[in-house]
Amino acid sequence: MDASSTEIPDRVPVPEGRDDLSVKRWLIVYAAYLVAMAVPAAVMLRGMGVSWGELFADPASVAEGAPDALKLLIFAIYISLACTFLPLPTGAIVAAVSLREFAPSPNVWVTTVIVASIGAWASMMANLLDFHLFTWMLRHHRIAQVRKSRIYRRSARWFARQPFAILVIFNVIPIPVDVIRMLAATYRYSLPRFAAANFLGRWIRYAVLAMVTFQLGQRGSVAVVALLAIAIVLGGGRVGTHAYQRWAEKRANRGTTGSV
Repeated sequence: MDASSTEIPDRVPVPEGRDDLSVKRWLIVYAAYLVAMAVPAAVMLRGMGVSWGELFADPASVAEGAPDALKLLIFAIYISLACTFLPLPTGAIVAAVSLREFAPSPNVWVTTVIVASIGAWASMMANLLDFHLFTWMLRHHRIAQVRKSRIYRRSARWFARQPFAILVIFNVIPIPVDVIRMLAATYRYSLPRFAAANFLGRWIRYAVLAMVTFQLGQRGSVAVVALLAIAIVLGGGRVGTHAYQRWAEKRANRGTTGSV
């Protein structure tokens, strides 16, 4: 495939070459985004007479007397930092802010929407950071050689079949699978679609975690099983649809051949 083959850029593996993403611009945006949350959080903590050190030392005690806005700001900051290069666990904090005693609302549906929406947005920002950093790494000739490997070519063909659905499903699964984000960056998948797929998948994941934890409290670990089941259903649906389409195409081709 030559460099001019750009009719379907999110479906076809793109040849090596410099991309047009501005990593520096993104890092400025990302830093400004974090500062915009950290400043009001610091002001609220100071109003409570609590330092960042005390917060990190005993977050549960601080959270008990903290306003909902502060809890959600700290939640958003934490999730926004949880990327491949800083692999912070996210399930525990999502569950923590969804417990009845810490939840932003006494209503399960309001809590679910708030926690899932803030968490999904924050995860999307962290994953966009991954995408830009992986892209920057791939600008180095030695790292970019991975595109010539047999494993990459096979992975790219698999990813090209249903890139959006694959990203959504792997964001629903409650298991760290950073290789999918690496593959998306290496493949140069459409950035807006990458962001949308990450947001949707994480929204589903965090919504299930929040709802189950709110309802069951400390027994909310059952949410992991529910998420795996959802991922299996989504994956099975995509596989089934793809298999049916291939069967329908073969049947149509046989009909066309037989009528000649």
